[in-house]
Amino acid sequence: MTSPLSHSDKQKTLSGVISRMRESLDIDTIFKTTVTEVRQLLNTDRVGVFRFYPNLGWEGKFIYENVAQEWNSALKAQLHDHCFAGEFAGLYQQGRINVTEDIYQADMSKCHIQMLEAFQVRANIASPLMKGKDLWGLLCIHQCSGPRQWNTSEIEFVQLIAEHLGVALQQADYLEQVKIKSAQLAEAKAREKAAEWQKTIAITVEKIRQTLDIEIIFRTSTAEIRKLLNADRVAIYRFNPDWSGEFAFESVGDGWTSLVGQQSQQPKIRENISECTVKDLAKIPEIDTYLQNTAGGRFTRGEVYRICNDIYNADFSECYLKVLETYQAKAYVIIAIYQNQTLWGLLAVYQNTGTRVWQEDEVYLLTQVGAQLGVALQQAEFLQQMQRQAAEISKAAERQKALANTVEKIRQSLDIDTIFKTTTQEVLQLLKVERVAIYRFDSDWNGEFVADSIVDDQTPVVKPQPITERLPSLDQQGKYTQNEVFVPIIAQGEKLWGLLVAYQNSQPRYWQEEEINLLTQIGVQLGVALQQAESLQQVKNQAKKLSQAAKRERKAAQREKTLAATVEKIRQSLDIDTIFKATTQEVQRLLEVDRVTIYRFNADWSGEFVAESLTPSLTSEPEILPMITDEYWQSTQGSDFANGKILVIPDTAQINSHQNYIPLTTSTLTRALMIVPIFQGEKLWGLLSAYHNITPRNWQEDEIDLLVQIGTQLGVGIQQAELLEQTQRQKEAIAHTLKELKQAQSQLIQSEKMAGLGQLVAGIAHEINNPITFIDGNICHINEHTANLFKLLRFYQQKYPQAEDEIEKLAAELDLDFIVDDLPKILTSISMGADRISKLVLSLRIFSRLDESGIKYVDLHEGIDSTLLILKHRLRPQSDFFAIEVVKEYGDLPQVLCYASQMNQVFMNIFNNAIDSLEEALADQIITTKPKICIHTEVIAQNRILIRIIDNGCGVPDNLRSRIFEPFFTTKQPGKGTGLGLSISYQIIVEKHGGKIECISEFGKGCEIALEIPIKQSVH
Repeated sequence: MTSPLSHSDKQKTLSGVISRMRESLDIDTIFKTTVTEVRQLLNTDRVGVFRFYPNLGWEGKFIYENVAQEWNSALKAQLHDHCFAGEFAGLYQQGRINVTEDIYQADMSKCHIQMLEAFQVRANIASPLMKGKDLWGLLCIHQCSGPRQWNTSEIEFVQLIAEHLGVALQQADYLEQVKIKSAQLAEAKAREKAAEWQKTIAITVEKIRQTLDIEIIFRTSTAEIRKLLNADRVAIYRFNPDWSGEFAFESVGDGWTSLVGQQSQQPKIRENISECTVKDLAKIPEIDTYLQNTAGGRFTRGEVYRICNDIYNADFSECYLKVLETYQAKAYVIIAIYQNQTLWGLLAVYQNTGTRVWQEDEVYLLTQVGAQLGVALQQAEFLQQMQRQAAEISKAAERQKALANTVEKIRQSLDIDTIFKTTTQEVLQLLKVERVAIYRFDSDWNGEFVADSIVDDQTPVVKPQPITERLPSLDQQGKYTQNEVFVPIIAQGEKLWGLLVAYQNSQPRYWQEEEINLLTQIGVQLGVALQQAESLQQVKNQAKKLSQAAKRERKAAQREKTLAATVEKIRQSLDIDTIFKATTQEVQRLLEVDRVTIYRFNADWSGEFVAESLTPSLTSEPEILPMITDEYWQSTQGSDFANGKILVIPDTAQINSHQNYIPLTTSTLTRALMIVPIFQGEKLWGLLSAYHNITPRNWQEDEIDLLVQIGTQLGVGIQQAELLEQTQRQKEAIAHTLKELKQAQSQLIQSEKMAGLGQLVAGIAHEINNPITFIDGNICHINEHTANLFKLLRFYQQKYPQAEDEIEKLAAELDLDFIVDDLPKILTSISMGADRISKLVLSLRIFSRLDESGIKYVDLHEGIDSTLLILKHRLRPQSDFFAIEVVKEYGDLPQVLCYASQMNQVFMNIFNNAIDSLEEALADQIITTKPKICIHTEVIAQNRILIRIIDNGCGVPDNLRSRIFEPFFTTKQPGKGTGLGLSISYQIIVEKHGGKIECISEFGKGCEIALEIPIKQSVH
């Protein structure tokens, strides 16, 4: 008999089992630890875990056990209880526990007892281990030393342990499934990655094979490899014959130094990557330890590569580490590139961010790409050889074709300069030389270069210089060895005209026989072209003389025609400035002079320039005015020009007889001039002058006649313009007087209307005021009498509650109770009505201001309110639109010194216009929102007030807004407006009060009228 299991021990062990389940998903660790702790806690001889194999007829074995030393282990026995299925399988599958205190006292089969005896069991507890709904095994508690009475706490503890072990079995099974699926997924990814690498290799190789341009191949390869391997740098290093080299192509990530760009600044980058490494790569390829470790891998003998996962752990020399540090590399793969069994260069992949373990498939990709790059180099070399051969064949044919084209171009033009330019340019391109020149001999056999075509970095030599003749000589191979000059002869008839010279300056050159022949043929054709050009020049000279004669005839006719046109222009315009401008421009164009001016005399014979036309290269010179001596003009009163004299000076350097006119020409650098007088009637008005600069000029007779005639017509035009100006001034004066009369008339009419309206309003207000005063004064007495009568009536009703039938009947007919209730209300309504009529009368008197016609201090808010009260009937809702809302945004205005009745007239005009605009906008459906008039008042700077009246009506169009203050102008329909309201308002605000009135409007978006007047002003 054992003591009951304490609750704390049971919880401690149970918690330990649960904790291990959470800490570890290893079912082996969980079961081993659990059987040990349970045996120690229950103090039994054996605790084991029995595993069933249902598909083998419930055969099973103990897989975990903790047993005392004196008892046999049950792990080695493979058991099959033939009676288990019938006796216990169903019970265990239901989760029931089997407790046996003594196997010989229990009701169990003989075969089961024999099985227990084999394990030395005398008493036991067997609790099922369920994995989900399946019976997985048993947790067996064996007492071998003798019978044992199991406590309830022990049985419950064993059952709890079994349940948690069942949970652990489910977790372990789920973990196993997850591992299997993970392994399957990893295998699928590996297969996918392998396929992707094969696909990537195929794509990269295909891109390399798509072009034969080695630069495109290398650029594409480096970019693709860096992208595929996610490396920091991929470069192609090319060796020189001395095993030095340079980075030819590169693809580098952001943030890393470009080795291609830096190698010119850092010589170390151009040095050998490593002397020993390069030599090793140049030898017959050997398989290193990498291939040995991978049993050959995917690489075949003959592929050379070098792998470094960490440069600092690769036992490199110090100098090699410095080179790699210059490359910013931490790990690399280098693949040799062979061209026809010769090491051409290296394909290098660098990881700069840190160390890297290069994978087998990555190395395989690089070796494949390296092999393809070698093939591409062989193909590119073969292509270059083919292209060179084709170019040599094509070059000979091209030269013959070019010769024919050059000869054709020479024959197409007869201009000698064009021929020289074409010849030198074509020879320069045909012979691929650095300079081609044409040298012309003089009569004394000296000469000069007359044409020159050069390459960009040469210096032209088109200038006179002697030439030393050195004829080319053949060497032993029959080639001309001179590189300095090659001289064929250009013959013009039987005369030596000059030389065609081709230069090669940068290096020696063997001139080929076909080049000599080509240049000789071009020289012959050039001589023919020179003969043709000379003949053409003679013909042109003759034609030029004939053309000049014809031109003079046409020019004279054109001047006559232009003179008529100029006179017509002067007569067409009566504007003096337009006449002056047209005259000077036409004279300058006709006479082809540099400057034409018009000089006007004043009454005292001083003067000024009033018009000028000059060539674009000249600038107007205001200082020319003081250069003319006013004393001379004033003393001579126009000198000889007043008598009609004309001044003609072919050369100002020869004007000894005209000393008085020197100041007229000095400042303008004039060498020749003509001056003709301009007469207005019989009076000398001014001078018309034409100036020719730089060189003297022999003025022709027709040119002098032309300027005289234009001067005469200019005088007529000036006289007509002056008459027109007088007429226009008279017309403007009459128009101004008429405008003032119209404004005075309109103001008088409106003033009379407003005066009549004021008298009418004042009379109505006076007539209404008398009876309303009587009514208002007697209301209080009526209220008092009515109250007394009601008091007396209530007293009678109290004293005689039972009235006679006739009195009751009359009270019912009169509805006495209603009268008692309604009569006070009627009196109250009469009182309110009388009060409203009194206020209306006051507003009418304020608006009319009949007793305040002069200027005085008034409250403008009071005037605005009285005007709105008069117009209240127009603000109410009508049958076809809503009521007009009035928003008052009054500022703190002081009393303003003004004409009160006239200001009310302004408010009346503006409010009426705003209401008309809102009604029109609502009728035309321009606005759909509620109609509104906003009144804003404020004091602004400089002791002035601003009144803004804003509506959201139809607004005023832009083309009409500038005219709304004109008299009799209106935008309303015919019959709705006189056009005087805003005009009168403008006069009242601007002229009467020294203020401003402004209209701010946009069509369709309302209108704002802004009034600004001073608070205090002088009386006008």
